[in-house]
Amino acid sequence: MKHGKKYTESTKLIEKAKQYDAAEAIEKVLETAKAKFDETIELHVRLGVDPKQADQQVRGVLVLPNGTGKTVKVLVLAKGAKADEAKEAGADFVGAEELVQKIQTENWFDYDVIITTPDMMGAVGRIGKLLGPKGLMPNPKSGTVTMDVAKAIKDTKAGKVEYRLDKTAIIHCPIGKKSFGKDKILENYEALIDAIVKAKPAAAKGQYVKSVSIASTMGPGVKVAAKV
Repeated sequence: MKHGKKYTESTKLIEKAKQYDAAEAIEKVLETAKAKFDETIELHVRLGVDPKQADQQVRGVLVLPNGTGKTVKVLVLAKGAKADEAKEAGADFVGAEELVQKIQTENWFDYDVIITTPDMMGAVGRIGKLLGPKGLMPNPKSGTVTMDVAKAIKDTKAGKVEYRLDKTAIIHCPIGKKSFGKDKILENYEALIDAIVKAKPAAAKGQYVKSVSIASTMGPGVKVAAKV
């Protein structure tokens, strides 16, 4: 893959073999984030687990101390009092079967997160094949299937992230924007790393955290000295 001039220049500022401490790594990432937009800063953690084994899954949700810097549009699928609660809590879109139908017939995806009450899951299941590939399927584990829709909306808007293993045993997760500055990104980084360490499955053997790196949207990755 061919990279542009800015990326090539940025790589010269990073020692490839070196593992930086977290604060220094974030400084390097901010220094090399040279795009004209406010780049997202991402954390990538490779774990020593087997994602094919059900007892070695690593997954959870966390409200980052300083949020993600992203404005999140929330769709709530609920009826009656719960729909009213969702509107009061600041959901961007609220409805029931008519919105499920809109997704099904109009390919409507003008939102980032779907929160639903358990009684709506039958209708939501009909569009699972549309939502699943986009990472939009509500799930009790991520707090998006709940009766407490107001709390779910508040957490999502405040910067809740879901971290989970991909097929190659790596977790990819945003920890803020370049404009946050080092201290806020470091606080988010430490909160997420702590959550991942605490989520270590009992079945995991050997070294749990294999490697950690941080990168901006358009910049090169910077290795971080793994905590464990």
